[in-house]
Amino acid sequence: MAAHKVPETKEEKLALIYENLAETINPEIIEGILDEGRNVKVYWGTATTGRPHTGYFVPAIKIAQLLHAGCEVTILLADIHGFLDNLKAPLELVEHRSNYYQWTIRAMLEAVGVDTSLLKFVKGSSYQKSPDYIMDVYRLCSVTSEHDAKKAGAEVVKQSSNAPLSGLLYPILQILDEEHLGVDVQFGGVDQRKLFTAAKEWLPKLGYRQRAHIMNPMIPGLHGGKMSSSEEDSKIDLLDTAETISKKIRKAEAAPKVVEGNGILAFIEYVLLPAAELKTGTRSFTVDRSRDSLEPLVYTDIQAIHTDYQNDVLTPQLIKPAVAQAIVDLTAHIRDSYAASSEWQDIAAQAYPAPKKKEKKVKDKGSHYPVRTKTDAAAKEAPAAAKEDVPSTKE
Repeated sequence: MAAHKVPETKEEKLALIYENLAETINPEIIEGILDEGRNVKVYWGTATTGRPHTGYFVPAIKIAQLLHAGCEVTILLADIHGFLDNLKAPLELVEHRSNYYQWTIRAMLEAVGVDTSLLKFVKGSSYQKSPDYIMDVYRLCSVTSEHDAKKAGAEVVKQSSNAPLSGLLYPILQILDEEHLGVDVQFGGVDQRKLFTAAKEWLPKLGYRQRAHIMNPMIPGLHGGKMSSSEEDSKIDLLDTAETISKKIRKAEAAPKVVEGNGILAFIEYVLLPAAELKTGTRSFTVDRSRDSLEPLVYTDIQAIHTDYQNDVLTPQLIKPAVAQAIVDLTAHIRDSYAASSEWQDIAAQAYPAPKKKEKKVKDKGSHYPVRTKTDAAAKEAPAAAKEDVPSTKE
């Protein structure tokens, strides 16, 4: 159970649900459900492709807050979506990766001490192949244009000049998931806004009700861009050692006095501060200054951190070790759980097998026929050499 007080009033629950969000569509749906006195049902979907990294803590912290606010949360392990999105997840690995995600996400939520009794995991393939669902796919395809499908998935589906039709199905499936999972709210990143607005328009065409949508901002990665599973230096794996975490944070971009686009500061705001409150009941971030024989700096809100950083009181040299240590502490439970579970380790090996080493091909240098021995070659060259040694008799 989380350490701090469980929200009881509507206002307390809404404050936790809306905290740090970039945008909310149809908030009246959420408020109306709370007025009815029932739990808000929320789903968050993740395509089971690359290995989850610390960037996944951004949605995980919001999911933890939703659970703490009394929401019933469904995590959709979107295995079919991962296959549809330009084959990001090969079919033979989809099942293993879905299992890996489930183990990992649960460990992330346990790391902040949140009660997971209202949490459930659902694999997309468990219902997305049913007759009712497939019929709804056909129905929605019949009233959706190619242009609108491309627009809805523009920010979430990999684009290419000759894209497969599966990319057009991706947003259709995600929108139908709201109905077939029986939820009130879909949660995602602000990069899914076009898809969420499409859901608001498309579902009523099939006679289904609108849902609310809540969106996290897209925060910069360690090198200013998006934290990506495919770029090793842009992310910190959830199973990285303390030494590796410190090394990667030291290399992170953090220009002195610059707050905008600073991935280090964004991670403190959207992960470390709320995680501390969920885990201990106190929102705090501590910066050690013992090397300068000074008292530590203890922050309880991001604005104070921004102010000190802009004024160079809080320098990159001070903040990076503090962030590294906070990440080490936050991921300790995940590393320990992984080390203690042979089942999880086996799943990881099957989900993300080590790349096969390419065998070095022996170059075929060809052959001579008939084969000339060294003795034959020397005998052939001997008369010519002797001829050169005979002195000329011409005057």
